[in-house]
Amino acid sequence: MKAMVMSEPGSPLELISVPAPEPGPGEVLVKVESCAVCRTDLHVLDGDLTEPKLPLILGHEIVGRVEATGSASMNEMIGRRVGVPWLGKTCGRCRFCLAGSENLCDSPGFTGYTIDGGFAEYTVADARYCFTIPEGYDSSHAAPLLCAGLIGWRSYRMAGEAERLGLYGFGAAAHILTQVAVAESRVVYAFTRPGDSAAQEFARSLGCTWAGGSDETPPEELDSIIIFAPVGSLVPAALKSVRKGGRVVLGGIHMTDIPSFPYRYIWGERQLLSVANLTKEDGLSFLEAAGRHPIHTEITTYGLDQLNQAVADLRAGKLNGAAVIEI
Repeated sequence: MKAMVMSEPGSPLELISVPAPEPGPGEVLVKVESCAVCRTDLHVLDGDLTEPKLPLILGHEIVGRVEATGSASMNEMIGRRVGVPWLGKTCGRCRFCLAGSENLCDSPGFTGYTIDGGFAEYTVADARYCFTIPEGYDSSHAAPLLCAGLIGWRSYRMAGEAERLGLYGFGAAAHILTQVAVAESRVVYAFTRPGDSAAQEFARSLGCTWAGGSDETPPEELDSIIIFAPVGSLVPAALKSVRKGGRVVLGGIHMTDIPSFPYRYIWGERQLLSVANLTKEDGLSFLEAAGRHPIHTEITTYGLDQLNQAVADLRAGKLNGAAVIEI
């Protein structure tokens, strides 16, 4: 099969032919139709995440059709359209898995990081972490739901019953989450790169009450803020903008160092929380919500051989929404 392969962090991805994978027990072979590009892919490429499988096929927002299974008991899945997310497998035995917190598993596997991912014609996935895609979404528009949507959803639920919700970093996750929050009658405030008027207009078009730069102060105190941008200096700014008892949720897998800040910024029982991966329940509940509240994912599509350009466009902030590779 054809695949875009990373030989080492910092090197361009190469389009080469590699053996097609074969599913083992409990696994399915997925013929990839689309795979979105995530900021986490940048962290893997840049070496911010330091333990990738090498050589590696990246990509963890995968939509495709099951072509074969590794166990005859799962043959009813053949032909099903499924999504494959970042959390690719868990041990099922540690205290976190047994408590339903498999996102904190002691021995996890991550799609497109420790397991080959979806920037290829085929991929193998653990059947436990394959989610049925709601009808009404084509594969390319569904792909961003598998990480931007899922991690956004987990962050959203961790933010609590926030009437006034702030979102720092208005990219793929924020543009999906805004639509969910507005459908649930939340008031959303968007923080973009300073001076990015196009992103601010995009945010307002999706229903945000206010949109400004990340260097600006919102017009009123917020109940919760989610930070998707991997910029540690935003944490003190966000803490200053939430009310007493409010929450700041860190929605990314990597962030630059958080600078020191005065204790008064977090005093008043303000909470600072991080989000790690996802659970199966997150996947099921989010995709059920996506079926109830149809979400328009803004996408720019690329061919498999254009993946390096898609990565460059994401890095440069040229995209509204998500980049999606169509296989």
